[in-house]
Amino acid sequence: MKAILITGDRSGSGKTSITLALTALLAKNLKVQTFKVGMDYIDPSYLAAVSGRPCRNLDSFTLNQHQIRDIFRFGCRGADIALVEGVRGLYEGAEALTDTGSTAAIAKELDLPVVLVVSAQSITRSAAALVKGFQSFDPGIRIAGVILNNIKGGSHKSKAVTAIEHYCKIPVIGAIPRMEEMQLAMRHLGLVPYREGSGRGDFDARIATITDIIGQYVDLDRLRSLMKEIPDSGNEPTLFDQIPPCDVKIGVALDEAFNFYYADMFDILTTLGAGTVPFSPVHDRLPDADGFIIGGGYPELFTRELESNDRMREALRETSRNKVPVYAECGGLMYLTERMLLKKGWQGREEGCSSEMCGVFAGETRMPARRVVSYVEGTSCAESPLGSAQFRGHEFHYSEVVLPTGTRFAYRLSRGVGILDNRDGAVINNTLGSYTHLHPVASTGMFRHFVGLCRKQKHSG
Repeated sequence: MKAILITGDRSGSGKTSITLALTALLAKNLKVQTFKVGMDYIDPSYLAAVSGRPCRNLDSFTLNQHQIRDIFRFGCRGADIALVEGVRGLYEGAEALTDTGSTAAIAKELDLPVVLVVSAQSITRSAAALVKGFQSFDPGIRIAGVILNNIKGGSHKSKAVTAIEHYCKIPVIGAIPRMEEMQLAMRHLGLVPYREGSGRGDFDARIATITDIIGQYVDLDRLRSLMKEIPDSGNEPTLFDQIPPCDVKIGVALDEAFNFYYADMFDILTTLGAGTVPFSPVHDRLPDADGFIIGGGYPELFTRELESNDRMREALRETSRNKVPVYAECGGLMYLTERMLLKKGWQGREEGCSSEMCGVFAGETRMPARRVVSYVEGTSCAESPLGSAQFRGHEFHYSEVVLPTGTRFAYRLSRGVGILDNRDGAVINNTLGSYTHLHPVASTGMFRHFVGLCRKQKHSG
């Protein structure tokens, strides 16, 4: 199997569209396993769609070296090629003076060659200086090739390519013209998730267009020649391989409103003896299960539909009262409040909107609010439904959850914002709702405690 990492010189370089198209092109004849650097749900939804395999996240802030390698080896099983998409610019990370959380950290940990996507708008010879700087910044990174994006014409391409190949001694394997068709649909927290059913045909058409463009302007054979041969690890075990009998069922909210999950969560739950039952808060009734997980997403775009499914809202409220364990992240937390208030002008609304939600937590969600995108670090108390632990995660939201005085919080954050004053993880009964997104591999112990609580409540009932 061969592997390579594709990253950008900055956010907006075009690396997501390019990686997506390369995945689609290679997947026509090969089994392609994709990975995404960083705590991100939306890019992986596209990569998984075009590859036909779950895209897995690699993040050196939340995961240790052993976990990163296990996720990579487990994901690569049965694949011919692994493509790793970077996050932001190659060297952007959690800190100014270390590469923790960066694409560079993953490239070094897995010893992968790097293709650098450079936005060459309005530069030619300076593109070589930029690439040269990236090469010399960290000798531990091997930049094997370059893809130029936003090329205006033949002269622009010729000058930039000649300069890079002369001064940097690496090939330019693609030069992509500046075209509106290369853009993917965006919204307030990034790309529109692929799973959203409405308009998916438009997404597929846009992806097909981008793939056709990249196929014309990137040399796939040269790309494959830059890839590193990855030794076959054979039957070398990973943390995903010990699977006990399944004796607990966990309902997982999964639909157009709630779809922010790391692929590893389902594998980790399996290793903990828990099977998953998908359900839709938009369309379904609450299934019979021993516990529930409600992930993030964009519930604010489906407030009318969520409010209309009053049987689901009432069932979740009653489930929480009966102390059935419920774990909700971000969008799930918002859904468990009493109401969601959307301000006038939000998403083009001519007037404000108030929609009834589940009412598990007294209080309300307000949008828009301050935009928060941050790594999170904190401690969970022993009374938490996820147990006592030190954890690292991520938060990204554009909302504010206002809860009454006296609300119990399970998390104390040393880094991040949370719900209120560096506190997160609101708790009532055996329900926990937080803005913090946990990576299930990094926080396996917390998920183990949650599954154990589900098991305990099942047998006590």
